[in-house]
Amino acid sequence: QLQGKGLVKAGKRRGAHRTRRERKPLPGMMIHQDASTHDWVPQVKWDLVATMDDATGGLYSLFFTEEEGTWSSFRGVRETLESKGLFSSFYSDRGSHYWTTPKEGGKVDKDHLTQFGRAMQQLGIQMIPSYSPQARGRSERMFGTLQGRLPQELVLAGITDMAQANTFLADHFLPDFNRRFQVEAAERGDAFVPLLNTGLDDILCLKTDRTVRQDNCVNYQGKVLQIPKQCGRCHYVKASVTVHEYADGGLS
Repeated sequence: QLQGKGLVKAGKRRGAHRTRRERKPLPGMMIHQDASTHDWVPQVKWDLVATMDDATGGLYSLFFTEEEGTWSSFRGVRETLESKGLFSSFYSDRGSHYWTTPKEGGKVDKDHLTQFGRAMQQLGIQMIPSYSPQARGRSERMFGTLQGRLPQELVLAGITDMAQANTFLADHFLPDFNRRFQVEAAERGDAFVPLLNTGLDDILCLKTDRTVRQDNCVNYQGKVLQIPKQCGRCHYVKASVTVHEYADGGLS
């Protein structure tokens, strides 16, 4: 009544009551991917890219890179696909390599896909965006544990080179980390599907459409790519083609 008569100023609306989200019951139902920039070795900042299962907190991929982006995200997904199989959904922040976000801090555009989003769609994996740091709580806690342990492990091993550090992660640190911190899933079994399509190179790559010129060439990234003469077709003039760029820099 007092507020209605303007005698008492209304307070700001409080945030919604949040509840703890339970883990998925089976491995392979949801995969998290995130990166952490940190001084993993003394006075040197690298990005550590982690791909983790929601049900168990187990890590399927863990490696250092100079800067996270599309290629590092592809690598984390590829290592998971090749070791475990196809998973159902992929959960991440709204980084520009994952999502197109027309308005800063706003909703993602699920109709205009990034290269990564196109690849996930091609694989039949549902992408789920995170809209708050709290929603990525499991990833944040996992990185807190990693930042507390991994730099000391690297110092003890005398490692300062990224290539050596990544070998150490794959051969020693990741298996030990999973043994110590991975939890049991709520249900027995898993939701991974065997990966029958072995053509990952042509899915986890950059794809760009081009129109063929009069000389049967296309322009791409400052290069001129010649389409050779082939039986069954006289020429490719004005045809629409897709250029594939691979992680090793190769083109097709």
